Amino acid sequence: MTPMPLSATVDGRSPRVAVVMSNALGDTLVLMVAVQNCLRNGIDITVFGRQACALRRWFPGVTIHPIPHREHGAAWLVCYDVVIQMHRHQPVPDLTAAHPNVLYLDSVELDDRPGCMAERFAGFCREELGLSHVGTDNGITPPPSLQHRRHRRRVVIHPEASTDDKRWRRARFIKLAHRLREHGYDVHFVIAPHERERWKELGTSALHAATFHDLHELACWLYESGWFIGNDSGVGHLASNLGIPTLSLFRRRRVAQRWRPGWGAGHVVLPWQWVPGAWLKEKLWRQTLTCARVLAGFHRMVRECEAG
Repeated sequence: MTPMPLSATVDGRSPRVAVVMSNALGDTLVLMVAVQNCLRNGIDITVFGRQACALRRWFPGVTIHPIPHREHGAAWLVCYDVVIQMHRHQPVPDLTAAHPNVLYLDSVELDDRPGCMAERFAGFCREELGLSHVGTDNGITPPPSLQHRRHRRRVVIHPEASTDDKRWRRARFIKLAHRLREHGYDVHFVIAPHERERWKELGTSALHAATFHDLHELACWLYESGWFIGNDSGVGHLASNLGIPTLSLFRRRRVAQRWRPGWGAGHVVLPWQWVPGAWLKEKLWRQTLTCARVLAGFHRMVRECEAG
């Protein structure tokens, strides 16, 4: 069944819309672009999602709830006219069996439209939802007690990612951290508790690995940091979304064009491009992306930010 368009009316009112957020942090932040654009255009939206719930203090004016447990069935969706979910398989599989008007947005990621994901969702709102007041801003708002980039010499390194094929070599991250310290930066790694088993060497390298109780606490700390370096990951999207100059390490140019963080002073560093073919680039990117290349990208980002 074709989903009800958001421009339609139901009993003389605009439709009530439920947005079911991905379990991934980066996906959540880019889908919040669509949420913000809908709210800006007067559409009644309620957000459900684990990551969104953890950051709800950063999105004032947005109604955000956790996704109910499966044993509650689909009763929580009954009051909505349209249900939106980014992916068909998660976080709620087979939504079409639970609601008659489901709009999946996986085509925004997969089709040939230009731009990064934040730009793609803004374009989707303009071109396919017909919204008039559209932008890439997702409405994230810091608590007033925080001072943006208060620790200007603090460099946050996030060396992890959702899958192993996105992770640069651990030894090179550690080498990069030492080089940055030699240049006078206060370097901190961000590593989740379940990822620390892979990072035992940090205990003998005199490098800091910050620990946070929740995503809100991490966001507060990131917001007051000076710089961010990391793999293609949700934490990189969060840093960019908070206006922290962000250097993202990518395997291939085409992946970077689509998944680079879409806010703030975002920079991308790629492996050497002389390797032929996408398959070899994927296989050898860790070897061909050198520490010197990443460090040069960081210094270039710093010069551009301080000049502008």
